[in-house]
Amino acid sequence: MDVTNLEPAKVKTFYFIGMTTGKSSIMKVFPKWAEHLGLGDVPITGIDCKWHDDPEVYRKVVTFLKNDPNSLGGLVTTHKIDLLSASRNLFEYLDPYAELLGEISSISKQNGQLRGHAKDPITSGLSLEAFVPRDHWKRSGGQLCLLGAGGSSLALTTYIMKQKSKEEWPAGIVVTNRSEPRLEEMKRIHSQINPGIPVEYHHAPQPEQNDRIVAGLKPGSLVVNATGLGKDAPGSPLTDAVQFPENGLVWEFNYRGDLLFLDQARAQERQRNLTIEDGWVYFIHGWTRVIAEVFHIDIPTTGPGFDALSKIASSVR
Repeated sequence: MDVTNLEPAKVKTFYFIGMTTGKSSIMKVFPKWAEHLGLGDVPITGIDCKWHDDPEVYRKVVTFLKNDPNSLGGLVTTHKIDLLSASRNLFEYLDPYAELLGEISSISKQNGQLRGHAKDPITSGLSLEAFVPRDHWKRSGGQLCLLGAGGSSLALTTYIMKQKSKEEWPAGIVVTNRSEPRLEEMKRIHSQINPGIPVEYHHAPQPEQNDRIVAGLKPGSLVVNATGLGKDAPGSPLTDAVQFPENGLVWEFNYRGDLLFLDQARAQERQRNLTIEDGWVYFIHGWTRVIAEVFHIDIPTTGPGFDALSKIASSVR
């Protein structure tokens, strides 16, 4: 659905606010999940906004969801920070993570309130635990390198700083970003919550700069593409000349798009002994946490119930 044509929903409807929503696997996955979870005949409708769109566009979308009785809420991606910044006064409730991070990934309604939740600290943490062994940081002495300082990087660092014990910290966190304001905002938030993890912040507008930073990481480090490049825009934050850390882990937050960053990692998988993860598990956790919030139901994060949802999603991937 185009933001210029937001028409009242004829039936109870769930929304996906993003950029290229029609290309997402969720459009095929959600109807099958809805049937499995007993949600009824609830359609999912995408609302596409431009990257860093006009604040009035975000206000229009949130106002529409707030005022339309058949619009139940939905998931926000790409626009999590910009949307909340533009429409904060339209929400009657924001959860503590939304207040801290200045972003929301979930819009829901309850008891006459429009509610915003930042689910990424929860979903990124669940996804991290799914593939990084609990003793990895202590055993390897590796660092966490985040390419991009936007909402997903803030969420992951928030999870580590607020939820992990000292024995489960990386040796340090290294963050790069193409522009400085996001780095400054991350520094501000970290100053409130960092229990003592060393953090480096690098302004790196060129991929060659990211190459040098990644090449300087300790063996066993985790390198994350949190830029949106490869999905929301083509390309990678690195060049093909990058050298990933030996015995390292590589995490592409995206699961669709040209995924050039993933290709760069796979080209060195054997040579550097890399463990590589895409964004598929993150996708499942991200959506199921929001669906649980919007529909006010319990969805497990592990075990047979979660495995069944994962199997359904994989069948239409």
